[in-house]
Amino acid sequence: MRIVFAIAEADPFVKTGGLGEVGGSLPGALQRQGADVRVIMPKYSVIPEDFRQRLEHINQFFVPVGWRRQYCGLEELIYNGIRYYFLDNEYYFKRPKIYGDYDEAEQYAFFSRAVLESLVHLPEFKPDILHCHDWHTALVPLLKNEFYAKEPLYYSLKTVLTIHNLKYQGIFPREVLTDVIGLRETLFTEDALEFHGAVNFMKAGLLYADWITTVSPTYAQEIQYSFYGEKLEGVLQKRRESLTGILNGIDYEVYNPYLDPCIVSPYGTSSQARENNKNDLQRILGLPVRADLPVLGMVSRLVDQKGLDLLSFVMEEILMLDVQMVILGTGDQQYEEVLQGFADKYPAKFAFRREFNDELAHKIYAGIDMLLMPSRFEPCGISQMIAMRYGVIPIVRETGGLKDTVIPYNEYTGEGNGFSFANYNAHELLFTIQRAVRLYNSDKSAWTKLQNSALNRNFSWNSSADAYIKIYKSLL
Repeated sequence: MRIVFAIAEADPFVKTGGLGEVGGSLPGALQRQGADVRVIMPKYSVIPEDFRQRLEHINQFFVPVGWRRQYCGLEELIYNGIRYYFLDNEYYFKRPKIYGDYDEAEQYAFFSRAVLESLVHLPEFKPDILHCHDWHTALVPLLKNEFYAKEPLYYSLKTVLTIHNLKYQGIFPREVLTDVIGLRETLFTEDALEFHGAVNFMKAGLLYADWITTVSPTYAQEIQYSFYGEKLEGVLQKRRESLTGILNGIDYEVYNPYLDPCIVSPYGTSSQARENNKNDLQRILGLPVRADLPVLGMVSRLVDQKGLDLLSFVMEEILMLDVQMVILGTGDQQYEEVLQGFADKYPAKFAFRREFNDELAHKIYAGIDMLLMPSRFEPCGISQMIAMRYGVIPIVRETGGLKDTVIPYNEYTGEGNGFSFANYNAHELLFTIQRAVRLYNSDKSAWTKLQNSALNRNFSWNSSADAYIKIYKSLL
């Protein structure tokens, strides 16, 4: 089975979040199941120079973008046994950031069309499945049908679209349809790409992909209703027979508490390891070194989706508890300023780092006792899975992948691997934190059992890869 991943980012080349994690981890898991997987992504200028110097030029061709014909170079790098192909066009990809520019519609319309054009140039490789990810490549199934359907390489090619976060859809002005994408005006209808007077890239993928997946079973159900559907719930309800939720995994080699080079004391038979990592984290962040206090942590984008409005509302009450707290991340200025204010007010209780720092993130996962994820919505979430891999107890809202991965603690049976609350309410978050802190302080044996339950959950990519293989086989 020959599979091409079309994706905007992949770790370790470019990663801004969960999409990059999937691009870097899932292809290897699929390959271990016997598939032949190739990944196609843009050659961004922000890719580290040591990777860029190792790229091998394979071919070059021109890509139609509306009335334009744009150069595209095809370059290859084999990394961890996977062939990664990079599409080179400096006009579109030599930029200081990969998202958010004024011509993003043209940038990713070029990428989508270039993915399809590149397939004929892949050496001795005829794909069976073209697996597209998020809005950046959601045009691909439609473009295949419009421009390539009768060509031998393409007519048997099946397309899969994975929704990583439905909130981001690629919505652009009407003229993009003909002038940039080069599609016919008749597709600007409610049954096709029209979306409240604009053009919607994600909608194209939802309508034209042979199969749709999203990154957790609960999120697949949620997005068929208006609260989570981002105004596309009607389309998703129509395609529900071709919609599957498959939980993401995490890379067990990258997130391995027994071999992690970022932490001071890798886990082993010694029960002292977690305390050593906790003490190290406290020292690094300038917090008093106290093994008796529970440390709460968060590694996150600081945006509404992640529940920062709830957290801000009860932050004072949380810091009045006998706890310490650590937050690492960047995001909306209002939340950065609020958190910095609390860090200034409570320097002995709260450390805030306004940055993206992968090494510090590993130290946080290894050093905290509880992870906060009070998300408004969470398609899958990886922080809670990484946390449990390190024996950290997650405190989450019951939504999307959080609901699928965190089993709430039952004080009567001792079952569970975390704490959760149902309603998007600041005081429900506070009460859940208080309950977790109370258990930590009052019953060490119950807490240890909870930690072991978290540690023993398996969030590797194996079962997810198996589910994707079944979908690919059903399409073929």
